[in-house]
Amino acid sequence: MARAKVKVCGITRRDDALRAADLGASAVGFVFWPRSPRYVEPETAAAFARELPADVAPVGVFVDPAVSDVRRIAELVGLAAVQLHGDEPATLCDGLPYRVLKAVAVAGETTTRDAAGRVPGHITVLLDARDPVRRGGTGRTVDWRVAAGVAARRRIFLAGGLAPENVGAALSTVRPYGIDVSSGVEEQPGRKDAGRLREFFEEVARA
Repeated sequence: MARAKVKVCGITRRDDALRAADLGASAVGFVFWPRSPRYVEPETAAAFARELPADVAPVGVFVDPAVSDVRRIAELVGLAAVQLHGDEPATLCDGLPYRVLKAVAVAGETTTRDAAGRVPGHITVLLDARDPVRRGGTGRTVDWRVAAGVAARRRIFLAGGLAPENVGAALSTVRPYGIDVSSGVEEQPGRKDAGRLREFFEEVARA
């Protein structure tokens, strides 16, 4: 199995963005939802993004945004992809020149499969724990058995409580295209712990 892509999300500090890139992240995520403890101003994210290597994609995370806001922020920051993490339709950004990830909350097997099945094939599904208030970064894991069933049918990113202690098991069970880590490598929301981040990538390499 090819090594999974790794997106380090909830970046609020320059050093965390560059460290993630140095360790092998394929993407870093900037949260543009003001209610998140990991919110970052677009101008700040733009400064960080300019320093990223060309092979590390800046991804913007939005919750129920207006398309005009997505377009404005994406152009300012230079986003390579947009992650939709609210109740917006997966097709919200159709017509915009960005790859799209759509978060789907993992519930029961049938419910999750049906929800993922409603996401068009050109959009990547990101499976995360259900939380209508915090919208990601909860530290709660998902049912990997359910996630594996979706991953067998389409390309997914797996999120939800991933950390150095469990990412190896998650990868072997789910076999996702990519993984998304945030709270599992933090010292506090928005501040990554350098040691845990390094350990996370070491565990991914071993998996």
